[in-house]
Amino acid sequence: MSELRELPELFNVCERLRAEIGCDFVGLALQNESGPDVRWHYASGNLNDKYKRITVRFGKGIAGKIISSGSSMMITNFPNSIIGKVTDYPINLAEKLVATYAVPLFFSGIPKGVLLIGKREEYFFAEEEQEKVAESAQALEQLLKEHLF
Repeated sequence: MSELRELPELFNVCERLRAEIGCDFVGLALQNESGPDVRWHYASGNLNDKYKRITVRFGKGIAGKIISSGSSMMITNFPNSIIGKVTDYPINLAEKLVATYAVPLFFSGIPKGVLLIGKREEYFFAEEEQEKVAESAQALEQLLKEHLF
């Protein structure tokens, strides 16, 4: 799946979302094709390449929780407003993200990916911003269906 970084359409959707919302970070995680682990495959606005080495178990970390629940999740003041340990949120730690909003990506009706936006300061993502993330997630689902599934 390393070829994801070579998809200009994916880059365009993520960059447009980052500009429209004015967030610091946009990331895309996908569940591995074999096994339940989840990896971050693409990032925009990243401080470093640590995201490439982050793998979380199904149900763990933001990405694993989104995929296992199939619902969105917002953190407004990391690490103060979280459930669990700080180390359960490796993308927040690696990218110094304080506020995040993430939505699932569905393939054949099953959550298999995550689109996450983040800011490096305390923030509450308004409903309009949440809708833009959901719209971008749908665009990414269509793009990825053509290339992966």
